Amino acid sequence: MAEVDNDVEQKTTNKDDLQVLKELVDGLYHYRDHYFETHTVEDASKKQNDVLEEMNKTLKRLEEKEEFYKNNAQYLLLRGRCLNIAAKFSQAAEDSLSRAVKLEPGLVEGWNTLGEQYWKKGDLVAAKTCFTGALQQRKNKVSLRNLSMVLRQLPPEEKTEEQSKPVLKSVDLARQAVQLDVADGMSWYILGNAYISLFFTSGQNPQMSQQALSAYSQAEKIDKVSALNADLHFNRATLFQYEEMFSSALAGYSRAAALDPGWDEPLERERQLLDYLDHIMNLIENKGKVKARRLRNMLSSLSVSALGPCASPQFHSPTGRIGSLEPCCFNSLTHGCNIGVAALGKVVFSLATEGRMAFTFGMVDSEETCCVVMVYNIADGWGVLIGDTVVIPDPHIKRHSITHNDKSYDFRSIRVDSPLLLIVNGKRQAMQSQTAASVSYKPHTE
Repeated sequence: MAEVDNDVEQKTTNKDDLQVLKELVDGLYHYRDHYFETHTVEDASKKQNDVLEEMNKTLKRLEEKEEFYKNNAQYLLLRGRCLNIAAKFSQAAEDSLSRAVKLEPGLVEGWNTLGEQYWKKGDLVAAKTCFTGALQQRKNKVSLRNLSMVLRQLPPEEKTEEQSKPVLKSVDLARQAVQLDVADGMSWYILGNAYISLFFTSGQNPQMSQQALSAYSQAEKIDKVSALNADLHFNRATLFQYEEMFSSALAGYSRAAALDPGWDEPLERERQLLDYLDHIMNLIENKGKVKARRLRNMLSSLSVSALGPCASPQFHSPTGRIGSLEPCCFNSLTHGCNIGVAALGKVVFSLATEGRMAFTFGMVDSEETCCVVMVYNIADGWGVLIGDTVVIPDPHIKRHSITHNDKSYDFRSIRVDSPLLLIVNGKRQAMQSQTAASVSYKPHTE
């Protein structure tokens, strides 16, 4: 009878020990994820080192029990989770987690954490296998959202596979993760990322852009941790920039940089966008620095005949309207889409910028008013030259009033979603002038 009591006592002790260790590891993750609840944003530069310091303290406590639990799946999982908190791949973490799932194949958390290690290692195929295996054990939000992210990074399985096919799967998995826990900010954030991918791989449907912004907003609203996620602010800023919401983009890049000072890209994007806006303002003011005499000579050839195909009664406008277009000066154009008219002018500058999302040029109309044109989805090598005559059917006018830190900008522009919508020197543009936009929005932790 005494032997039975000893066995019970030993099992109870083991359980208590592992529970204490689990609470330590859970506390480590809480410390990382809720860092800004006990620290200010000014402490952001210290976060990574502080987390590693806590990891080493927790690891030391785990190692004190290693002799007793080195062949215990739960202990190996805890050790792997502890090491996994570091941003970089850990061979020791992979070893512990691999042993854990061999000892206990139904260990969902073990498969998920091992998948994260393979991901950090750069082995996306192995990561996908882990997350898929975890889902076969039990449907769970962590596997669903991790698999959603991996699918967007893996190359297509077949050469003929459409680019949007894995992205559609990715969106579906992220939606399932949200449905399992609508109060989980991370799942909403991953859904936002999936929608951005879908936006850029399926014709830039404005609905997908709005879905992404709504998902990010929901993540912030329900979860303090997500509201302080540098990646969320960076990704959303990238989308804001593409949508020409420049004030919001600048604020997002700035916030991402503050939350993760060790990440250079947000500050670089902020600098590039500010430089871009500085150049635009300077070039508009100086009409591309084209001398007055040359400008008058250029504009002397502007007439109704320059409309080219837009003068035909059979002309099909981008909005679906059939009929000839009336030339219109920039000052007569109103905010939004101007149907039935064409903006007509001469190119006076083009702007080569770092990390640009649009080909940007300026043109002057017959009244010598200068306007910026931003053309998206251009193929490499496409462009316009100073002196070219450009016609923009049904021009979409945007008004920009931007304030950021001590800088302010105020100008109007015309947005053109494809070079195929332009008439240059009386000619439509060839199909080869267009390609799908590709922007770097991917967070550095994905």
